[in-house]
Amino acid sequence: MANANRLKKDHSTTRPKPIDGQLVLEDGSRFNGLKIGSPNMGIGEVCFNTSMTGYQEIITDPSYAGQIINFTFPHIGNVGTNLDDNESRKPYAKGIIINCDISDPSNYRSILHLDAWLKKNNVPGICNIDTRLITNRIRSKGAPKGGIVEGPINSKKTASCLKEIKKWKGLNGLDLAIDVSRKDIKIYKTNKNSKLKVVAIDYGIKKNILNCLLDLNLEVILVPAKTSVDKILSYSPNGIFLSNGPGDPKATGRYAIPIIKKLIKSKIPLFGICLGHQLISLALGAKTKKMFQGHRGANHPVKNLETEKVEITSQNHGFEVTEKSIPKDVKITHKSLFDGSVEGIRKGRNIFAVQYHPEASPGPHDSHYLFQEFKKMIRENA
Repeated sequence: MANANRLKKDHSTTRPKPIDGQLVLEDGSRFNGLKIGSPNMGIGEVCFNTSMTGYQEIITDPSYAGQIINFTFPHIGNVGTNLDDNESRKPYAKGIIINCDISDPSNYRSILHLDAWLKKNNVPGICNIDTRLITNRIRSKGAPKGGIVEGPINSKKTASCLKEIKKWKGLNGLDLAIDVSRKDIKIYKTNKNSKLKVVAIDYGIKKNILNCLLDLNLEVILVPAKTSVDKILSYSPNGIFLSNGPGDPKATGRYAIPIIKKLIKSKIPLFGICLGHQLISLALGAKTKKMFQGHRGANHPVKNLETEKVEITSQNHGFEVTEKSIPKDVKITHKSLFDGSVEGIRKGRNIFAVQYHPEASPGPHDSHYLFQEFKKMIRENA
């Protein structure tokens, strides 16, 4: 009965009535809507995500640090929020933009209305916005800096928001991995008999990536982004994993690349996802650049050039490895069928990385085999 009362209280429709809000873009464009979530102003790069499910996982993905997420799917919040779907300790996104006001939750797993969850986690948002219009704008003009401001709307408040937007330098050259990385070392294992150890460098790791590694009966030592090579090797790892994360890989690379280069020389199997892929590529001599609009969604087709098969993948990145810069001794293994960009690389028998998210949270499971490949590589090297 206590649980029933708790759910009834959490699902109450007595949430505060939304007040006026405004989305402001760096070119001065303004879009009026209703403010939801935290009353704070949110300043960040406006990007769009095309996923139809998994909004809680998306908002809590550390790779969205510094960004305002524009959801193309109109019904965001309809299944509420719960304690299981967070991908990190807290949301790092600067805000969200949704089309429809949030309906009351309709899911047995929900324990809190999305609006209340946003307020609790200090994430500002805005609804009643034409999100398809924002998406088309990003597609034609690139991802702009923007801000979400709470009403009552007036010219003074809009001008103040625009001033803050222009003051923010944007994601280019910005190291955000250091902000989302854990500060201490933590060891995970699901079985006391785990014989294979992986050191995972946390640039903003998602919970489900950690779950995928643990599902392979691997002991995982999760370490902060700036952990030294000597400390990493002191665990005698059988494999090393480089996680996803936010920001400009060249900025993170200022401290990460010297570490990765030494790890490459150790000949220990190395696997990277997303930012980890970009950092491995930089360490191998390739270059990265900011994309025009980025890839964010759970329906991106990628071709595996080694098997000739097409995988539907989950993606979230605004930077890419430039194909022409990749050294000849590094093999391109995957390519996007949307724009031909590099989605995976391999060097020799011990190094491989992919730009997309095989852990798929949210998203399809076509690429889960990559974790099995990592374990196979570790076993062959052990």
